Amino acid sequence: MTDEHDGTADHHEDDSHDGDHSDDESDGGQHEDEDHSEYPPRETFSHDPVGHTDVWAGMSVGELADQYGHAGVGAANLHEAIDVTAAMFDDDVTVFCGLAGAMVPTGMRRVVADLIRDGYIDALVTTGANLTHDAIEAIGGKHHHGCAHAAGKTEREHDETLRDEGVDRIYNVYLPQEHFAEFESHLRSEVFPPLEAACEESGSVSIQELTHELGRANLEVNERDDVEESPGIAAAAYEAEVPIYCPAVQDSVLGLQAWMYSQTTAFTLDALGDMTALTDLAFEADEAGAFVIGGGVPKNFTLQTMLVTPRAYDYAVQLTMDPPQTGGLSGATLEEARSWGKLEKDARNVSVYADATITLPLVVAAARDRVEGTRT
Repeated sequence: MTDEHDGTADHHEDDSHDGDHSDDESDGGQHEDEDHSEYPPRETFSHDPVGHTDVWAGMSVGELADQYGHAGVGAANLHEAIDVTAAMFDDDVTVFCGLAGAMVPTGMRRVVADLIRDGYIDALVTTGANLTHDAIEAIGGKHHHGCAHAAGKTEREHDETLRDEGVDRIYNVYLPQEHFAEFESHLRSEVFPPLEAACEESGSVSIQELTHELGRANLEVNERDDVEESPGIAAAAYEAEVPIYCPAVQDSVLGLQAWMYSQTTAFTLDALGDMTALTDLAFEADEAGAFVIGGGVPKNFTLQTMLVTPRAYDYAVQLTMDPPQTGGLSGATLEEARSWGKLEKDARNVSVYADATITLPLVVAAARDRVEGTRT
């Protein structure tokens, strides 16, 4: 009994000592008075608190872009993209533009054509699909607002109905199929014959020569037939002597028609014919910028151009919705491109992950507002 009692007493004494409230209060007081100077300097954010975006009636796109700079997440990225794009649009920077996705049928045609016409793009890399839809509008066709789902129908039933009606759907945009027949006629009567004659002399023509001839024909037919819509991207490139490269032209109606025409004529496309001119442009650039809308072949073709030069891109802006986690090129970050030597180590670059039909007009309008405002 005595041993147990002594042990209990010893135990109580230990508990009392461990649970001394005066010590806890003392420790708490020391924590409150702790000197934070022992932490390393907070260089990355202490000087730059997040603000709150202010909007008002009548604000300009440039003012809106400035307000995005106060915010975080996607708004901050968009603001930075405008900064880099404005720097890239300087006269001393050679700009290579990659244009993928359904940019023409969804209404971005004039944005890109004006960039070319006004001297902001020095080379365009795009898809045969965008060139097909561009030509359709140049010769009088139109895309139309539609819907992805019709009321009372499943998506499949909706598209079966469109098939019966002769309408092609691009998400919520419609294109009557007869415009493709008009496009085929345009190619066979206005575009391919001069190229066929050139092939009879040289054996083949490059894809860039095809896009050049397409631009010429689009412009001539547009003016001759007094088409209400503008002559478009290829025509702007033709007039401004800006080359258009289309490395996957076979993956389009334009490519299919070119192949069909080649079956009965001397017309032949040289898939490697553009590489020398494109790399020469990269070699000769004092500074280079990549303005990439979407992913796919145009993105990679634009970025890989620098792999055969002694240098890399000094500026890069990417507008995409593709995530990087799949390992695919479309979603690959521009930081990843730096590891390949496609971007300089100190290049200014930013990616904006959002629908390009929303971000492209905003970025271009704000960057042009800034650049052209400094010119006046």
